[in-house]
Amino acid sequence: METDSTPDPADGPRRPGRTAPKPSARGRLSRPLVLRAAVALVDREGLAALTMRSLAVDLDVEPMALYRYADGKQALLDGMVEAFYAEVNERIQAVSTGPARPVDGPGGDWRARLQHVARAFHQAADAHPAIFPLVATRPLSLPLARRPASMLQLNELVLTLLHQAGLDDRATLRLYRTVVGWAIGYLLVDKRQVIDNPDDPEPLLRLGLHRLPAAQYPLLRTLAPLLMDHDAETEFATGLDVLLDRLGH
Repeated sequence: METDSTPDPADGPRRPGRTAPKPSARGRLSRPLVLRAAVALVDREGLAALTMRSLAVDLDVEPMALYRYADGKQALLDGMVEAFYAEVNERIQAVSTGPARPVDGPGGDWRARLQHVARAFHQAADAHPAIFPLVATRPLSLPLARRPASMLQLNELVLTLLHQAGLDDRATLRLYRTVVGWAIGYLLVDKRQVIDNPDDPEPLLRLGLHRLPAAQYPLLRTLAPLLMDHDAETEFATGLDVLLDRLGH
C-alpha cells in the first residue's frame, strides 16, 4: 500500500542518534499490533489525539521504533483502514452462517450470507465510529490494486456472494456498487456525532436541540431525539433486504 513517507510535524523530528527502543519493545512490535494500538487510541481519545509520539507512549516504545511499521501519521491513517477491514474479516469468520460451511462456500442462501457480511461490517463501524469516515474516504485516493489486502478480500467475498445469485458479470458489478454505496452512506450518516451534552439526561438538551429555533426547524427538533433510540443494526439489515427486494434479487 502506498503511503506518505513524510513525517507529520506533530510527530516530532526524526533526530539522528536518538536512543533506540528497548530490545524487548522492538521484539514484540508488529504492524498488526501497531495498527490495533492506533485504532484503540482513536477509539479512546479521538482522531486528533493520534500522533506517532502519542502512539509510542501507548506502546511504551520510542517513537522512532514505529517508523518501521508506518512512515508517519498519514501512513497510520491508511493503516487503520487496513486494520478496520481485517477486523471485519475476522468478525465474518467468527460466526458460522451454516453447518460447518464458510460464508463464501458453495450452496446455501447467498442473501443470508450477505446479511452476515453486512452485520460484521456494521458491527466494526459501530465499534470504531471515529475511524469510519477514514474507511469511507481514504481508499478513494488509491488505485484499486494498491488498496489494503484486507479490503480487497472483503470486496472479493461480496462479489462472490452476489455472483452466486446467478447474475452475469455486469449485473453482479452493478449490484455490488449499489450495495456498497448504500451501506457506506448509511453508516456515515448513522455514526455521525449527534450528542452535544452527554451528561444531560433531557434529550432536547443532550442533543443540543434547544439551540435550534423551533419555528425554523420543527421536524429536526421533533424527530432528532429518535436517533438516540433506534436499533441501528436491525434497521441496517432491513434496509439491505429492502434494497435487494427493490432490485429484484
